[in-house]
Amino acid sequence: MRWDELAEEPCSIARTVSVIGDRWTLLILRDCFLRVRRFDDFEARLGITRHILADRLKKLVDAGVLQKVPYQDRQLRYEYRLTQKGLDLYPVLMSIVHWGDTHMTSGKGRPLLHRHLTCGHRFDPMLVCSVCCEPVDPREVTVMPGPGAAPSTRGNAAGRSGIRR
Repeated sequence: MRWDELAEEPCSIARTVSVIGDRWTLLILRDCFLRVRRFDDFEARLGITRHILADRLKKLVDAGVLQKVPYQDRQLRYEYRLTQKGLDLYPVLMSIVHWGDTHMTSGKGRPLLHRHLTCGHRFDPMLVCSVCCEPVDPREVTVMPGPGAAPSTRGNAAGRSGIRR
């Protein structure tokens, strides 16, 4: 699998990695969810070179994850806002946050706490079944080929169990 061909793979993870699969892109998305929108603010917060930042923002705009919105007419300037496609990455980022809070805090505790505005409580993100609303454990999941599966893998995944301990 070549890096520049990931977007064409019949694998949802590979296609997603083709858009968000580098450290700078993930950190830009983190900042987008923290309501950072302007180029200079991304540059200052991340310590990233202008060239790399411009490249990653363009890639996210081209992929439909961000949109450029003018915020200044004289000397036209843009800010970058999450589209619905970008907002749909929130569970992905929150899963990474939860993993980092669980495994990478060095005993110092979480750097940020998340509060649900609807109920007012701090929360931990969790994956639940969309049908029964029970937490999903990877040991209790099986996979089967879907309509977008490569023909060569259709028979291989059927009935395969999830992670076992």
